[in-house]
Amino acid sequence: MFRIRARYLTVPENSLSDAVDRNYTVTEIAALDQPIDATPETTAAFVGRALRGPLNSAVLVTSFGEFKRQFGGIWTRSSLGPAVEQFFEHGGKSLYIVRVANHARGAMICLPASGTALVLRATQPGSTESIRAAVDYDGIDKDNDELFNLTLQRVNPDTHLVIDQEIHKRVSYLAESDTYVGDALLSSSLVRMDQPTPTHRPEPTRSSSNHYDTAYIGPAQPGTDGTELSDYDLVGSAKEGSGLFALQGIDNLDLLYLPPGGKERDLGPAALLAAEQFCRRRGAMLIVDPARDWMSAGDAVQGVRNKGYASPHMLAYFPRLTSRFEDDSPARVAGGAVAGLLSKLDRTYGPWQKLDLQGLGFSRKLAAAMKLNDDDLHMLTRQGINAVVAGPAGKARVKGSVTLGRGSESHRLFASLPVQRLCLRIVSSVDQATRWSVFEPHNERMLRRTAAQIRRYLNDLFEHGAFESDDFTVQCDAGVARHGVTILLGFRPRFSRKRLLLTVHQTPAGCRVASTAFAPGELT
Repeated sequence: MFRIRARYLTVPENSLSDAVDRNYTVTEIAALDQPIDATPETTAAFVGRALRGPLNSAVLVTSFGEFKRQFGGIWTRSSLGPAVEQFFEHGGKSLYIVRVANHARGAMICLPASGTALVLRATQPGSTESIRAAVDYDGIDKDNDELFNLTLQRVNPDTHLVIDQEIHKRVSYLAESDTYVGDALLSSSLVRMDQPTPTHRPEPTRSSSNHYDTAYIGPAQPGTDGTELSDYDLVGSAKEGSGLFALQGIDNLDLLYLPPGGKERDLGPAALLAAEQFCRRRGAMLIVDPARDWMSAGDAVQGVRNKGYASPHMLAYFPRLTSRFEDDSPARVAGGAVAGLLSKLDRTYGPWQKLDLQGLGFSRKLAAAMKLNDDDLHMLTRQGINAVVAGPAGKARVKGSVTLGRGSESHRLFASLPVQRLCLRIVSSVDQATRWSVFEPHNERMLRRTAAQIRRYLNDLFEHGAFESDDFTVQCDAGVARHGVTILLGFRPRFSRKRLLLTVHQTPAGCRVASTAFAPGELT
């Protein structure tokens, strides 16, 4: 059953959950009273430059091999590939990739058409995007000089195996036709029709060795990779759903990382600011790499102050890491590895735990680029920067478990990374699990069911060790003008000295957390 309320088009569980246009959002809602999972898989998202793959589209990958097949693997002109490899090496399981590009172009194929040509342009730009096409007249009357069959293939440039194929049968070169090839290719994931348009039907492509065999025509003009990314390429457009905003349709987003555009570049301030604001709206954490010119703990502290970082949605670390097995290995960012460790932490111990637990060290092939002493460690954590230090058996590990909320008095309570991430997880889980409530009659029975659903969830979290005690409270009341449900929660997270209150407003237009959410206090 489909229901439309405000900007939500709700559909049954396990059904369509992609965003659609015309001012509606397609949103999957959980079944009524469905138990809330206390330990869901952590989901990360990386935005960056890749050799190939769809542009400005959030693509889920669950292994580095899958990333290589879709996006081309390691590329010397981008740090996205190494970040993805680090993520899976360090325990990550679920990762969305958004490929962005700056003036990249798709390969062009020209199919002869009696002195003109049917011009096709690959939808995915890049120098390694290997597309080919073939034309035949099979099954078409000999007297018909309008229709043709078009076969398209994407070929793996390394193995030369076909990895994608489309067959468009009985299409026409005439724009006024109901089967116009230009219209048919609007749904293609491989090519679009380009200018100029043909004035005749494309000629069949035949093998030079056997006239009866269909042959494929490759690009007349190869694709290009474009130039270095700017901050604006990474940020993208909310209206067009590009860059960061390609992630808008994802329900579960816990971690966001923007690998720097090149090995010698830092992420720009505009991209960092936009990413922090995006994480704030989505209830996610942004992983922030140390700047290239931070050569000491003092540099890192001063750098954070100069940049004005003061958000509990930002997780910073210092120093960068080097390879143990490469002489004179340059210091490199390790945000992908940090995201993997956080995912492993959540799966093994829970997001309410600290990040320096047993089994959460970096790979043995990585080492901190410099040695920190105890004074450095204390100085960094006081400023909200996690320190990378040598751990047991020489494996580098993250010490501190802090956020950059320490730089702001109003966010100081959420300087603790476990407290902040637990609160974000609770808000996200309650939001997704209680969306059903706003489409039910607003009566005491609905409110009791909502409260009972959330209490069961909090009890599960307590059993997993997320709270200092089982002294938590849930209050549900109809929202303003009875257009939603207001949920007031109170609990004391592990590692917190205070009991917290947060208020979630569930409405047909979506979930919002009150500006006073996460404020310490007592329920009455």
